[in-house]
Amino acid sequence: MKLRTKFIFFAVVLHVLLAIMAYFLLQENKWLFIGMELLVLFSVVLTVNLYNAFFKPLNLIRAGIESIRDKDFSTKFVQVGQPELDELVDVYNRMIEQLRQERVAQAEKHFLLEKIIQASPAGIILLDFDGRIESINPAAERFLYLSGQSWQGSELATLPNTWARELTQVQAGQPYTFRLNGIRTFRAHRAHFIDRGFQRAFIMIEELTEAIIKNERQAYEKVIRMMSHEVNNSTGAINSILDSVQFYTPQIDEEHREDFTYALQVAIDRNANLSRFMANFADVVRLPAPSKKPVQVQALLKRLERLMLPQLEQRQIKLSLKLPDAPLCIPMDEQQIEQALLNILKNAMEAVKSDGNIWVELQERPLCLTISDDGEGIPEHVRPKLFTPFFSTKETGQGIGLTMIREILLSHGFRFSLESEENGLTSFRIHLTTENSK
Repeated sequence: MKLRTKFIFFAVVLHVLLAIMAYFLLQENKWLFIGMELLVLFSVVLTVNLYNAFFKPLNLIRAGIESIRDKDFSTKFVQVGQPELDELVDVYNRMIEQLRQERVAQAEKHFLLEKIIQASPAGIILLDFDGRIESINPAAERFLYLSGQSWQGSELATLPNTWARELTQVQAGQPYTFRLNGIRTFRAHRAHFIDRGFQRAFIMIEELTEAIIKNERQAYEKVIRMMSHEVNNSTGAINSILDSVQFYTPQIDEEHREDFTYALQVAIDRNANLSRFMANFADVVRLPAPSKKPVQVQALLKRLERLMLPQLEQRQIKLSLKLPDAPLCIPMDEQQIEQALLNILKNAMEAVKSDGNIWVELQERPLCLTISDDGEGIPEHVRPKLFTPFFSTKETGQGIGLTMIREILLSHGFRFSLESEENGLTSFRIHLTTENSK
């Protein structure tokens, strides 16, 4: 039974008893009856006042509770002139004002945090209480190539490419660095925060590619320049001495002249090979900034096909071109891109060796050039090192080819990848658009 019901029941019983007593007094003394009636009337008035005094604060509290339940922190009460009730009104108004200010401050902080997350250059993947993806900020979408796709509610293990494998290995409080496609390097952090009393996780991803490539380039440029200077100085002096020694060949005995000439030629050839070796490294350092002009990509690819045709026929390798009918003109340095594509095709041809296939496909949407082969593929342990400067798996390789390809494509702002796929093909993909042109 509610307190209000109890009070009304008590008041009704009390006044019924007073009315009965007044009835009996009417039988004995009408003046006592009149006095009793006045007492009953006074009691009714007092009871009504007490009822209002007791239950008006309760009504106020109930209205305040309803406002709080509805998250309406703008409603306040005015004083009524009753000290006890006015004190309650003051307490409620101060409390609701504090709640309102805290709610506004929390909303402003939440809005600021959302803006920071959306504008952050670091990728952020927010997980829900079950460890599933709740949201991905734009930077993470760019890193994972998830633009326009919804991954809300998905597991980390369902992310595309090698991201699933790498991100599932990230442990809380332990920065994890990994490389994708041999070129893009990332560092991931996993941390926790408290949401509504429960622990939730998020993953922050930073791309280190640009900084690492810059440091690598500065290091090998300095080393190559120093080596080139020393080698050229030495080979120049040696060449001069060898040329002078050749002058004395007719003075050598006939018996030893052939051996002398052979040994001298070996020294000259090795000296020339050393000069060419250093020149190849120096070409990477001296690579100029691209001079971009509109180039019709289909014509460039057909020219490369004609150039490679004799070697392909000799190895019995079939080259297939799949090009769109409409001409595609893209700003690029034609000479540099031609050199990069030629190196890619040569690598594919060496991977196939003989009696295989190379496919070249140019797509309009997205604007992408793919060169695939059905060769041996890339070993798992080699993939992270593919575009490491001057790394080579060939016994006599210098690792210059992929390094030059990397430098040319990076200077053009083209994203690229080289990987062996599940269908057995090894594909080199070049996205012929820059981030700024999207």
